[in-house]
Amino acid sequence: MARRASKNRKKKRGLGIWVFRAAALLVLVAIAFAAWFWWDMRSWRPDTALYPEQGAVIANGTSGTRFETLAATGAGFVYLKLGGAGGAPDPGFAARLSRARSSALQTGISMPFDPCLKADAQSARFTRMVPRDAQLLSPALELRQLGSACVPAVSDAAVEAELMTLINQIEMHAGKPVILRLSRDFELRHNVARMIERDLWLERDRARPDYAGRPWLLWSANGHYVSEASETPIEWVVVQR
Repeated sequence: MARRASKNRKKKRGLGIWVFRAAALLVLVAIAFAAWFWWDMRSWRPDTALYPEQGAVIANGTSGTRFETLAATGAGFVYLKLGGAGGAPDPGFAARLSRARSSALQTGISMPFDPCLKADAQSARFTRMVPRDAQLLSPALELRQLGSACVPAVSDAAVEAELMTLINQIEMHAGKPVILRLSRDFELRHNVARMIERDLWLERDRARPDYAGRPWLLWSANGHYVSEASETPIEWVVVQR
């Protein structure tokens, strides 16, 4: 009886060792895949045969971007991020916009929608910082932050009303329809793709995004692209026609 119990303990111990080894192997494989994915994303871009029009997004506060180099590496356009009305000022924006426009790149402006602020304050920042010029690309509104994160929280109905007001105000200034840069969370909350008939800009590293339920115009395909045009990683974007 004691001999049988000893054998059972040895079997259980052996099984535990194999389970531990298998788990350790899975962890190593996951770490190796994550490292490969990180390294590969530094240089990955969608196939130009599928997406001939490709470009980049330059974050607000970024300095030293070499726009001519960006164009030489395959970008045909660039979107400059303008900080939101509730954030810190970006004194370098005007110079960055001037340098981008003097390059061979088509240039557009992207600004975040802040559900915690009224539309008037946000459109005032846009109209003050962005010139009225038909040569600029259609402006983009980034829809990411939810009204539930505001203090106090803002209702969905109020968020949607201010968003529509802001869209109309920016379009009056730009003379062009806005592009809605839509995050997955914002779409799940507000069904913007169904509610507002504007071109969409979706985001998903490496894989084509499908969360809007209808075709998109722009796709942020790699948010970690490393280019000699910038000291920091940039966001790579393609156009779907």
